Amino acid sequence: MPPLNLITASLLMVPVLVLYVRLGTQRFLIHYIVCLAVVYLIGSFLLAGWLGVLLVSVSLFFLPPVIQMGNLYKKRAPARTVLTVGTITLLGESLLSLIVSYLLGLNPVGKMKQFMVESVHTLPSQLQGMMELDLDTLVQLMVQMLPLYMIGFSLFYVVVSHWLARRALVRSGESIPAFKPVKDWMLPKSFVWFYLLALAAGAVHPRHVFRRLLALLNLLPPLTAAFAIQAIAFLFYVAHANRWNKTAPVAGIVVLLFFPPAYFLFSLMGVFDVAFPIRDRLTRK
Repeated sequence: MPPLNLITASLLMVPVLVLYVRLGTQRFLIHYIVCLAVVYLIGSFLLAGWLGVLLVSVSLFFLPPVIQMGNLYKKRAPARTVLTVGTITLLGESLLSLIVSYLLGLNPVGKMKQFMVESVHTLPSQLQGMMELDLDTLVQLMVQMLPLYMIGFSLFYVVVSHWLARRALVRSGESIPAFKPVKDWMLPKSFVWFYLLALAAGAVHPRHVFRRLLALLNLLPPLTAAFAIQAIAFLFYVAHANRWNKTAPVAGIVVLLFFPPAYFLFSLMGVFDVAFPIRDRLTRK
């Protein structure tokens, strides 16, 4: 059941993170080692010999960000710090995994290219004919966006884990700092310059893009998403400043989710919110 697999895979860090915060380090290690042993025995002897090793490896891969986030929880660090450190840790592990794979003689990027080519060949001929780029250029461009995929993977896991683990820990009596209210969210102004540079790089045709622009191309999708979320925060601020109900910001979220053409417009709204003192003028009025 692929949908169920996607949900359960997204929750891998949550129970381990809760246990790490609730238990002491020694008690956690005992529980964790016993659980790994049980998983290995069940996977190896009841299912398949290689499955036990795979499950233990996946669990160990997610252990470092769990320890980092759990230590920050115990220190009552701000939620933004927890999110940043957890994402960087998981991203660093992903990069280290690629390096180790190459040292062992594997070629994960080559496997990725092969998978993409096979996926494109399975598309109907009409869809393949609609592609402006030839297959090799398209696959090469997608592979060059690998840093973006890794950042998205790391950020997704850490955000989901923090949101669910914090709720569970707070209900159990722990005091874990939450994020600021949405209306108070504000990106650094330096993000505006990165966004403008990424837009300029994205305007260049992929056939003629230079290697030095690839980093900017990888920045464009996450920056666009960040400024779209910033626009939602601005709508919440406007509703709060004018003492309105939350209909307008909730409607903005619905439009952002179900009307993709509005995505770019929302990102521009977020850019204006960060670049110009719009909130100060609203407050003075």
